Amino acid sequence: MKLLFKQHRGYESDHTQFIKALKEKNPSIEAGQQQGRSLLWDKEPTSLDEQSRQRDSRIAQQAYVYQNKL
Repeated sequence: MKLLFKQHRGYESDHTQFIKALKEKNPSIEAGQQQGRSLLWDKEPTSLDEQSRQRDSRIAQQAYVYQNKL
């Protein structure tokens, strides 16, 4: 089993080669990715009071949303 792994150690998929070539042509891609990530994911944790307020302000959704209330 170790022989198989050693034979394919230098293998790079077409996708990996494409991404590497793209980043070489346009080095600012990574900075843009990190900036986009920071917009969505890198946020300060919310306080317990804020979490409680958000939980209390939720409106329960009915089981079938397109049915009118009778």
